[in-house]
Amino acid sequence: MTYDPLSQVMDEPLALDAGVTEQLRVYRLAVKLANLPGTDVTEERERLVKNLDGLVGRLIEGVEENPSKRWVLAQFQPSLEAVEYEDTEAREHFGMEIELLMDILGISSSDGLLAHYLGGM
Repeated sequence: MTYDPLSQVMDEPLALDAGVTEQLRVYRLAVKLANLPGTDVTEERERLVKNLDGLVGRLIEGVEENPSKRWVLAQFQPSLEAVEYEDTEAREHFGMEIELLMDILGISSSDGLLAHYLGGM
């Protein structure tokens, strides 16, 4: 049986106000990963931003109907799995973007989910 880090997440309801969905929309339109280090990281950035935009789309579509920490982190999981084998800098910067999303949603801890996929940021 494979370990699922989502099993360690302590579920809790999210206190979402009307502005959360709008904040997610604004985030989706914003420039992301602008400080991704390296030379010629355009392709890498585009791949990571596409992943983030897909995640934000899932959150916008479902968080109001599913206002729980576990649901949100379950939406994070496929995006995190997709970057698990990226280089360290990409994972770190991707993780910073995920933490911004957590701030928007009022989630203070991923209960180890980010560390599992991103290598203990």
